Amino acid sequence: MSAEKKPIILLDGGNGQELVHRSHQKPTPLWSLDVMMDTPEIVVALHSDYIKAGARVITLNNYTATPERLERAGKLGAFTAIHQRAGEVAVNSRESTNIDGVAIAGCLPPLVASYRPDVALDYDASLASYRLLVEAQADYVDVFLCETMASTIETRAAITAAKQSGLPVWVAATVEDNQSGLIRSQEPWAPFLSMLDTNGVDALMLNCSKPEAINAAWPNIQGAGIPIGAYANGFTSIAALDPGGTVEALEARDDLTPERYTEHALGWVTNGATIVGGCCEVSPAHIKHLSDALIAAGHTVHGDVKATTEN
Repeated sequence: MSAEKKPIILLDGGNGQELVHRSHQKPTPLWSLDVMMDTPEIVVALHSDYIKAGARVITLNNYTATPERLERAGKLGAFTAIHQRAGEVAVNSRESTNIDGVAIAGCLPPLVASYRPDVALDYDASLASYRLLVEAQADYVDVFLCETMASTIETRAAITAAKQSGLPVWVAATVEDNQSGLIRSQEPWAPFLSMLDTNGVDALMLNCSKPEAINAAWPNIQGAGIPIGAYANGFTSIAALDPGGTVEALEARDDLTPERYTEHALGWVTNGATIVGGCCEVSPAHIKHLSDALIAAGHTVHGDVKATTEN
């Protein structure tokens, strides 16, 4: 099959930032979880908008619902209810659109804080928490997405827990925005890729980094030997976000239009990506423009997550 025409798994865009924008509520350290628990219909509408825009994989809205983050916010007792709500909302959104072939991804995020491998837990503690997350989500999802991974230890723990579900397991690593091409932990790529291979990961992506940073890191993953992809964020910088902080500290770029984002994503596809989508500050409008552009270029857009296990 030529590089010009190939099946592309199209992910959704960001949930947290878009829900904050739509709800008009003041952001909290738990980001969009409060929106989902108070007004779940807003989350249903967002998932549905992504599906109608062309996304064929939507991700559960539970990024900040880790045991560590919930405990820090005094809401650990709501752990089960939050994940149940996230799963039900996603399933209801998929059913309400009457569009076939939509998959749901479970979310295994950094346990303590995004972009900060220096505050990550050790392997055993991480594995225990990720097992709880997998158990809470498994009944609702078709694939597990270990996303915004910034270090080998936390990634390995997330993979190990996810593999026990029997579902496909994807990893999305976040890279330095200075265009050095490095994972945020500064660890070399070779042992990181070897760890992914040893643990039988089904796909590798780069995510929640500037698209320009993903472009710089791209050569490091092209020889991974598994399906690759990317979904970037639209922040000007993530430097101001501290553990337990709120997204009020972050600012969205005003130059990353749907057209410009699509240019980056089509570049990834040209260079081997078979999975693309968007992260924070990438909206349904971006995904719609990307979907239309992929189809116009002759690609097929789908959500067959099991296909990644066959490569």
